[in-house]
Amino acid sequence: MAALSPVGSVVRRNDLVPQPNNTGATFNEFPSFARIDARSGMVATRGQSQPVWEVTDPNTGDPITRVGTAGIYATPNGGALVTGMSGVGAVPGFAQFQVPPDAVGAAGVKFDQFPGAPSAFDQQLVAFKGNYTDPQGNGQTGVFYRDTLGTGGAVTIAHSGQPLPNGGGVFGSTAPPSAANGQIVFTGLDNEDAPSAGGIYHARVGQPGLTTLVSFGQTVPGVSNPSGTTLNQIGEALSFDGRRVAFWGAWGTETRMVTLTCPSEGQASVIQACIDQSGGTGQVTREVPVHQGIFQVDVATGALTLVAETGGEFEDFLFWTFSGRPSGVGGGDGGEEFEEPRWRSSPFIAANGQNTVFKASEGASNPFGLYLDRGAALAPVTILDSTMLGDLLDPSASGLPITALALERDGFRNGRLAIAASMANEEESWAGVYLTQIAVPEPGSVALLAGGLLLLGAARRPRRAA
Repeated sequence: MAALSPVGSVVRRNDLVPQPNNTGATFNEFPSFARIDARSGMVATRGQSQPVWEVTDPNTGDPITRVGTAGIYATPNGGALVTGMSGVGAVPGFAQFQVPPDAVGAAGVKFDQFPGAPSAFDQQLVAFKGNYTDPQGNGQTGVFYRDTLGTGGAVTIAHSGQPLPNGGGVFGSTAPPSAANGQIVFTGLDNEDAPSAGGIYHARVGQPGLTTLVSFGQTVPGVSNPSGTTLNQIGEALSFDGRRVAFWGAWGTETRMVTLTCPSEGQASVIQACIDQSGGTGQVTREVPVHQGIFQVDVATGALTLVAETGGEFEDFLFWTFSGRPSGVGGGDGGEEFEEPRWRSSPFIAANGQNTVFKASEGASNPFGLYLDRGAALAPVTILDSTMLGDLLDPSASGLPITALALERDGFRNGRLAIAASMANEEESWAGVYLTQIAVPEPGSVALLAGGLLLLGAARRPRRAA
């Protein structure tokens, strides 16, 4: 990026899947964000493909079945793409891709799917969430890691049925992990739909056991709320820089309703699924907590800090999308699992040291923006918001209002912040990915203007009617 070199390809749709692959299978899609190691050029991504392995009868050589449509792929040390994990674990000869026996109680069990984005770390390791079916036919889940250059299998961090380290039950759900500097963090809950116990947990590579960083029922620092001051919701999306974890949480009993409108652009089958679920109206309502916060927890000291909260400048830190795959859409061998389309909410957070960048909505007139908290009890400052024009980002977007802003949880590293932005009016739109070096600004200043922004890639197109 510093050299302004052209955009390069890591892996593309229709590229050949790396070994194991005896069918000539190619990639169909990459359903999750690719993520990059904080300290090397290693990239990891989830990939879906045609079945990669044909199983044959050892006596006749006749085909029996084809398997393996889901996998995790990586570029260890920034080199060639390799298969980090694959759904061929039940095939003899591929024990390295099986579910670890300590997580399932049996050998030879394959992973069904790898939901979410895998985390690349320490030049050649990947941490990931894996779903699988136990010998009794029950769906299970867990958090694992594997050395993509080694011949060994995955290592279990946590799995369904394992007691929660902080009590209150067992792991019923786990979220995709974040990893850096030999450490892995993740959110785990007793029940994904109605959690009453769980928290954020920390593991070190090569060391047994889990440490609890944040717990349900933990007192929220620095707030006074008549309806409660203990955490009762903890977000799945974590941003981890190897020392500090940034996350979303909520407390109290007060809620409010938000109205969600089905997307007008995107895959037709997903749009139709949204309309169908809304009863044909194209709109639904959802209940969200009034009291929300962005937090940091220090892995070294255990200190929990409230970075920003609703009730003053900010009204909401959650943003909604309708996503998933409708039944019957796409190819495969029939063994792959996908989540049906539904509304999902998530915060946008990225941490780098004591600095945290987050996205927030300011309320009634619904302006939204990206904000930088610099720690040290300083108030957050505005980076960009929807009251500004695209000129601040890009001369090519001159006069176009900012209509969308986003960042990934690995998007703030080593003092560099990467964001996505869209600018549009009724006639045209402009979108790009932008990079800046963050220098912690003086109170009251606009965070990115002094450093300038580097355009990484953009596209202009006419606006389409809804």
